[in-house]
Amino acid sequence: MESLALLVAATLSAGTVLAIAGLGLLINERAGVLNLGAEGMMLVAAIAGFATAVTTGSDLMAFAAGMGAGALMALVFGLLVIWLNTNQYASGLALSLFGIGFSAFAGIRFTQEKLGPRFKFEIPGLADIPFVGPALFKHHPMVYIAVIMTVALAWFLYRSRAGLVLRAVGESPDSAHALGYPVRRIRLLAVVVGGALCGLAGAYVSVVYTPLWVEGMIAGKGWIALALTTFATWRPARILLGAYLFGGVTMLQFHLQGEGVQIPSQWLSMLPYLATVVVLVLISRNPTWIRINMPASLGKPFAP
Repeated sequence: MESLALLVAATLSAGTVLAIAGLGLLINERAGVLNLGAEGMMLVAAIAGFATAVTTGSDLMAFAAGMGAGALMALVFGLLVIWLNTNQYASGLALSLFGIGFSAFAGIRFTQEKLGPRFKFEIPGLADIPFVGPALFKHHPMVYIAVIMTVALAWFLYRSRAGLVLRAVGESPDSAHALGYPVRRIRLLAVVVGGALCGLAGAYVSVVYTPLWVEGMIAGKGWIALALTTFATWRPARILLGAYLFGGVTMLQFHLQGEGVQIPSQWLSMLPYLATVVVLVLISRNPTWIRINMPASLGKPFAP
């Protein structure tokens, strides 16, 4: 039971990275913009957050730096694809490649750096409950913030006027423009907010999840987060559920190794990516279902 509790706790922690990044990409895509640069944004945010944490010793400052780095990269991407009407797919891939290279260059001097002692968070009283306490109530606050953000985004999209406008921009920007809404500014704001959340996820990886800097440490999580939005059919609650599913698959490899299961480590390392491919293949078998749920103007440029 203790081993199972640790597996659940590790699943929630690993899923938090994907959930935060997935929610950011969901905001982008609900506005009709497809950003393939999540991997690069998360890497740049990871080194920005880690460098800030090493310099200032403050996790809050590190998270702010990560969000700022992600938002800045998303702003450049947004100006290119929204105002200059560049191809969203090519621009996103260029952003990702730039982020991978820039983070590797900027992070050279931080490779051997270490953060100070990490605080151990737990909810008093609840953390002492057998099994449930170690599994659910001894996490970094960001784990719980991810759940709160999911609920808040679901309310925003489906219960608020601003959320309705955002969805309208993603469905039919021409109609939204005809009603007087500034479509391009709304899309740019959505892209910047989404980039900030991707940046927060990247900073969480380097400051909390694995408190160190290693080149390429995001290790495909940005691409998994992109696949997660399709898996979740662009719904916040399903983003969270899918993030925990993929997080569980990621942590399962370490759990099996700890239990002495004789499986080559290379096969276990492939599990998260294999699960991503399998899920996308299963979803793509029903294109009508995807078409019904996907924002109608996703990836399509708009010129007023």
